[in-house]
Amino acid sequence: MNPSYMQQALDLARKGAGRTSPNPAVGAVLVKDGEVVGTGFHTYAGVKHAEVYALEQAGERARGATLYITLEPCTHQGRTGPCADKLIAAGIARAIVAMEDPNPKVHGAGIRRLRDAGIEVDFAHEFASEAVHLNEAFAHYMKTGLPLVTLKAAVTLDGKIAAPEDNRGWITSETARGHVQLLRHHSDAILTGIGTVLADDCLLTDRTGEERSRPLMRVVLDSQLRLPLTSKMVQSCRQDVLAVTTSAAPVARRKALEERGVEVIVADGRDGRADPRSALEHLAREKYLSLMIEAGSKVNWAALESGVVDKIFFYYAPKILGGMQSLPVAGGAGRRRRKDAIRFRNVLLHRIPPDEFAVEAWTLKE
Repeated sequence: MNPSYMQQALDLARKGAGRTSPNPAVGAVLVKDGEVVGTGFHTYAGVKHAEVYALEQAGERARGATLYITLEPCTHQGRTGPCADKLIAAGIARAIVAMEDPNPKVHGAGIRRLRDAGIEVDFAHEFASEAVHLNEAFAHYMKTGLPLVTLKAAVTLDGKIAAPEDNRGWITSETARGHVQLLRHHSDAILTGIGTVLADDCLLTDRTGEERSRPLMRVVLDSQLRLPLTSKMVQSCRQDVLAVTTSAAPVARRKALEERGVEVIVADGRDGRADPRSALEHLAREKYLSLMIEAGSKVNWAALESGVVDKIFFYYAPKILGGMQSLPVAGGAGRRRRKDAIRFRNVLLHRIPPDEFAVEAWTLKE
């Protein structure tokens, strides 16, 4: 096995980020006699899977070639036929796979089909973690039936997200905010609270300009349906805004929002608030694989306390606000004892030159 070919396949797969959901991002490289004869990566709009593009590029040179693939070839009929069968028909001699497909319709079946056809199959175990991270939302959805939820925040070194008075300007730099747009691009949906919408009149759109498999779904927790009809979010709605409310919300407000293309669902939670878990389950039914939360202190805590948050991505600026009135990243009642703190694992630090950094970590769930 030549590691450079698998790395090339992973780099190809990344080109599909934000463009494949609800399918996984996959890259493929066909090699024969030390030469790359075909490459491909999947996008939802392109329909064809990565292996098929590589086979078409290689033509007859695919016979006897080695396939480097980031995800096990599929065996079921979806929008396309089984890729495993196409690889067998093309006569490849060997396949090197970075990870098994977590989809229970496949999970090992593609490997078995290739081996039953006499094709040698090996795993590139050293690339497994990279391949899993690339498709962590897809894997999470297949395992749990729910979208992967990432809580994002821009914070000072003392954990503050807002000052008590004037909040004009930004906590983090333009470079950090640009990276946030990449996170949005890689997400299927984004959630905030009505307080943030009323305070900032935010759009919450993907501003990368890159192709997406479908528009970023903007979700607002709004127990009384106070979402203004004149807000940027409603005015820009193209069936990509979801208001999550309660049974106490005025019927007339619901009708007015729906007339403007906003989808409204009733999800009664505790203390008269809209329930974030119900919102997550609704997104799951619509096959949204990932959700990013960009909200205020109260919503952040409600999401953490409800257990829906799977990971965090906090951007830290070299600043301190101090004071008791500056809002922390997570407010609410909080935990009363240190031993009850919400814990995280697999912490990663991302440096953002010259003086900022981000913390990515996964929630430790019991």
